[in-house]
Amino acid sequence: MDLREFGEFLRSRRDRIQPDEVGVPVSARRRVPGLRRDEVAVLAGVSVDYYNQLEQGRGAQPSEQIVAALARALRLTRDERAHLYFLAGRPVPPRHSLAAHVHPGMLDLLQRLPATPAAVITDLHATLVQNRLATALLGPAGAATGREAGFVYRWFTDPDARGRYHPDEHDHQSRVFVADLRAVAARRGKDAEVAGLIGELLSSSEEFAGLWARQEVAVRRSDRKRLVHPQLGVITLDCLSLLSEDGTQRLLWFTAPLGGESAEKLALLDVLGGQDVATDISLRR
Repeated sequence: MDLREFGEFLRSRRDRIQPDEVGVPVSARRRVPGLRRDEVAVLAGVSVDYYNQLEQGRGAQPSEQIVAALARALRLTRDERAHLYFLAGRPVPPRHSLAAHVHPGMLDLLQRLPATPAAVITDLHATLVQNRLATALLGPAGAATGREAGFVYRWFTDPDARGRYHPDEHDHQSRVFVADLRAVAARRGKDAEVAGLIGELLSSSEEFAGLWARQEVAVRRSDRKRLVHPQLGVITLDCLSLLSEDGTQRLLWFTAPLGGESAEKLALLDVLGGQDVATDISLRR
């Protein structure tokens, strides 16, 4: 890799982004075009010292996770992202991985939902990026990798994964997850990742095997959920999703019925989220 060129490319992309495009407050005393180094560091979830080293062409080779976080923070296009990986001496991740390219348009939409819990996930329900209210509502995305990063996998293999869902919701959610996974399997075709996931769940979860045998298939586009928040209790929310053109990623957002108790709790969640999370966007690293 060429750390010097890597740093120069980061700097060139940083200079072109206006702060309001990524939700950074603009002050009248601003002296630099684009974003400051410390702002990119916060958006990417890395230390300011480490980011400074990268722009200066110093330090160790950045990991694939760091490159992915920088690409998202800088709103790189798919081609620019591939170039960043090339300069970092890292292979471009597969499109279904946790380091997959998140389209800048989805990130922009996510940024425009500051008062609504929202996240971008893969078609196997692995969180790629979520805002502070989604973190406050659902908890941190976690550091799991591979198959364990997908929520549909954890739902059937880890009882703790269901902790934020009301017990009365579990049967319905299980059925919806399985029907959605069957739709993903049909869309992806002969995909080793999906086939391996299905095979493991069939062998490890009697519940999954029973639901899979029912042959139900439906892409999950909307649903009503009763979630259990550790401080606010039960919150009833509508969950809606916007699918990418190829169906590999989804933008999820949660809304509460107007005028009810859940709407009041969602407003309180905004306060709690502001106390618990320092940045507007929480990126996997």
